[in-house]
Amino acid sequence: MTDDSYLRCATDALTQPSIWNITLLVLIVTFIYAVFKTVYNVFLHPLRKFPGPWLYTLTSIPHTRLTLSGLSHKKHLELHLKYGPVVRIAPNMLSFNHPDAMKDLRGHRKTGEPEHGKDPISIPFNLDNIVGSNREHHTRFRRALAHGFSSQAMLEQEPTFKAYVDQLLGRLEENSSDGTVAVDIASWYTFTAFDLIGDLAFGESFGCLDNSNYHPWVALTFQSLKSLAFNTEIGRYPSIAMLVQLLPRGIFSKFAENKKLSSAKVRKRLDSGSNRPDFIGKITEGSRSKPTEINFEELASNASVLIVAGSETTATLLSAAIYFLTKNPQAFAMLAEEIRGAFTNKDEIGLITTQGLPYMQAVLDEALRLYPPVAGGGSPRKVAKGGVQIAGYFVPENTLVENDMWALHHNPKYFAQPESFVPERWLGHKDFQDDQLGAVKPFSIGPRNCIGMNIKE
Repeated sequence: MTDDSYLRCATDALTQPSIWNITLLVLIVTFIYAVFKTVYNVFLHPLRKFPGPWLYTLTSIPHTRLTLSGLSHKKHLELHLKYGPVVRIAPNMLSFNHPDAMKDLRGHRKTGEPEHGKDPISIPFNLDNIVGSNREHHTRFRRALAHGFSSQAMLEQEPTFKAYVDQLLGRLEENSSDGTVAVDIASWYTFTAFDLIGDLAFGESFGCLDNSNYHPWVALTFQSLKSLAFNTEIGRYPSIAMLVQLLPRGIFSKFAENKKLSSAKVRKRLDSGSNRPDFIGKITEGSRSKPTEINFEELASNASVLIVAGSETTATLLSAAIYFLTKNPQAFAMLAEEIRGAFTNKDEIGLITTQGLPYMQAVLDEALRLYPPVAGGGSPRKVAKGGVQIAGYFVPENTLVENDMWALHHNPKYFAQPESFVPERWLGHKDFQDDQLGAVKPFSIGPRNCIGMNIKE
């Protein structure tokens, strides 16, 4: 090779893009972007004046890490005790810990005012049901589903409730050898809740109580929830989300599989022609006068949501209540005395008769305060155009806002002895007269509060 050839090769190497040149360019651009974002988040961002750990103002990574760890509620309480009622927990996200915050953010809006919508990243799989739909469709879904959750509907469904409670008691007797062997009460409550809500939503039990195990649909539901948490947080990082989409689709197909099974079960229930007073029966009965109110796909999607939202949360509340009662013998004794004094046999216990048990209601309220099933308060809200005043603070539009229930309920500023299980605080005891009981909203508040509140009541 001549000298000219060597020179020509060297020149081409310098002038043609190489993998190293491209890599270097990417690194430089990334570094410049990171510096710009850092300067913007710290000194120029609309949320720059809100307090919080400096690292949380730079990146969403700490928030993502906490969310996926399942311990964000405890960290939020720690942050609020240090920084006050509002804390910046991510570059564009605030956490509020104040009795008025939920009402200001999630309460009913005046006519013409836009709704503070849910975090769009956290609801991509729920657009056709009551959880993730926009304002217009949510109103339509709620109107259709309300037929199955009225007080009258609950009374008509009471025999179904009693049947599963009796089955639970029978299975507990069998598996505990009449109280001599310990059982995992949380699992048994979960079996019962899914069988009951599954019966009301799909017209048939999942058979969890019969088989002492989770039905595949139930197991799939739990897997779907884990996938949702992962997908939501990864969605906050667009570049990473693009790479994750290249992974095997089985990791992200849980929701699609869940929806397919739900559709099959709803179709089977509709084809049965049964007129039993379950959720499907009440919803379709109420929709016949307005046939466009909810279609089949929406009915199936909402039925799936009702099972997840109604079963796991109910089991969590009951498990928490039993735990706190066993840890507080005096409260357990008072509850037992109230129940035994009100009824002579179990057949007298019903939805109407139990409403006259104030101590039992206080026990449930206290369990909900200490251990709310939706600890973080649900999906963050995105502040509507024009911003909003929350607990005396102006929050700019497009800001994501969290109302962490667990952190609020455990704040000593709002509750005396916040870590203690004291049902008496709900019965006017003088030691707790300053407690902010009105701030305990485990079923949320406003137009998107829990439609199944009557089940607990």
